[in-house]
Order: sequence, then C-alpha cells, then structure tokens
Amino acid sequence: MESGQQTSSMADRRKGCDLHTHTLASDGMNEPSENVRLAYEKGLYAIAITDHDTVSGVQEALEAGKRYGMTVVPGVEISTMAGGKDIHILGYYVDTEDKDFLNRLSNLRNTRNERNEKIIRNLQSLGIEITMEEVISGLDRDLKPDESIGRPHIADTLVKKGFASNMRDAFDRYLAHGGLAYAAQPRISPQEACSWIREAGGTAVLAHPGLYDDDGLVSEIIKEAHPSGIEVFHSDHGPEEERRYGAMAEDFGLIVTAGSDYHGERQGAVFHGDIGNRSVPEDVLEQLKAARG
Repeated sequence: MESGQQTSSMADRRKGCDLHTHTLASDGMNEPSENVRLAYEKGLYAIAITDHDTVSGVQEALEAGKRYGMTVVPGVEISTMAGGKDIHILGYYVDTEDKDFLNRLSNLRNTRNERNEKIIRNLQSLGIEITMEEVISGLDRDLKPDESIGRPHIADTLVKKGFASNMRDAFDRYLAHGGLAYAAQPRISPQEACSWIREAGGTAVLAHPGLYDDDGLVSEIIKEAHPSGIEVFHSDHGPEEERRYGAMAEDFGLIVTAGSDYHGERQGAVFHGDIGNRSVPEDVLEQLKAARG
C-alpha cells in the first residue's frame, strides 16, 4: 500500500473532534503544533485552535495538521460581556487573514491588557507582592505582539509565589467572578462578537454556558446574538449541564459542539481538561461549515 493510502486509511479510523483548545498564542502552555500532535496521538479526527482574541497560532497548527494527517479547524475565542459577566464566543472557520477582523481582535487584546493591569493592582491592594513584569518573565520567552496574557498566567505566578495552592485555588480565591481581585473591563457584547465572526466568514458558537451560572442569561444571549451553536460538552460541565444545554440546543435549533478547553499543564495539573476528553462526531464540522457567514 502506498504511503498516501496508509494516511487516508488511518484518518478513516480516527474519531471525534475537540473544538476548544488553547496554545501559547494566548494562555495555553503548548505550541500550536504540540496540540495537534497530542490530538493525533489520542486518535482524534480533528482539533480546533481557539485562542483568546487572536488567530496567530492557527497557521502553525494547520501546517502540523498536514504532517500528521489531522484535520485542524481554524478558530478563535472572543471575550465579551453581558449581564455583568464575562461571556466567551467561539468562532470557527473564520478568515484568519481578514484585516478588519484582525484589527478588531487587536483592540480586544488591548482591553485584555487593561483588565490584567487592574487585576494586578487589586492583588497588590490585598498585600500580594506581584507585578506584571513577573507574570511576563514567567513565560520564559518573549511575548509576541499578537499574543496576550491571560488570567491563567497570573494564576500560575500566584501559585509559584505561594499565594495559592493550585490553579483552581488561585481562580476561586482571586481571579474568577466574585474573587477578591476580579476585575472587569468594558467589552463588546456577544451580539457584536457573533456579527464579527460572521463578517469574517465564520460560524459563532456560545462557549461553556455552564460557567455563567445563569441559564436565563444564556437564553437571552442566544435570542439576541443568534449564535449558530452552543458548547454542550465541556470539561467543566457535568451530566446535568450536558442534559440542560442539549435540550436548549434542540429548542433553539443550535449546533451541538464539544471542547476540552485545554490550556496545557500547569503546576502538575491539566487546565481545564485534557485534549479529547470532550468531543463530537465529524459531521459537526460540516454543520459548522454550512452555517458560515
């Protein structure tokens, strides 16, 4: 059998699509190509690269996908705000070279940087000695212009300095909504994010609705922003959340997606979940493509 036929045969046996992973381009721990390699080793059919407010890791992942015979879905996770809460909108199959879209993402990263500075000031007011310089130096590499610092980076520094026992403790105590150092920055609405994604030729999906702890708000966002899908299966969703959001997807006629929300390993623990621990069948990719723009 020729090598091309072998690759095709192996691809035919692969199953499942993890549609939510992060890389060094935002607040993940791995190079984009490493995420693709891990997905390949786990026998997945496809993996999406969905970094926060940037698509800078997509091209490397696409090239790795060719080497491994893996399907890579170009994506992004856009930060928005509704009902006083951070709401994330996933975008799939966006045009990663659309100049208007790239400029919009750049503005969002500036907003994220302002939010981070607020968090640092809040931590300092609590008597926690931490600086943004320390957080950035903890990367052990230069931060590229189209990359961004996220709360996991700050949480990692808090753990290293002994102010939190682990990543979850850092978020629960300081960084998550309701935490002692939580900070919110004015952001675009979910409606705007969904419109931007559609204008860039992509498909919008509401990310991890269970994390918002407000199904009324989730329904309102769906009605007003008109995403094409909802992330029913997520590392932080239990069986009850999966049931509720599966029913919501059916009620609103939404595409059902799944994602690990993999950020890599920090302090010996994988955050949020390991690649492939949540997945959907390959036909979901065709549904997402059909809903573009």
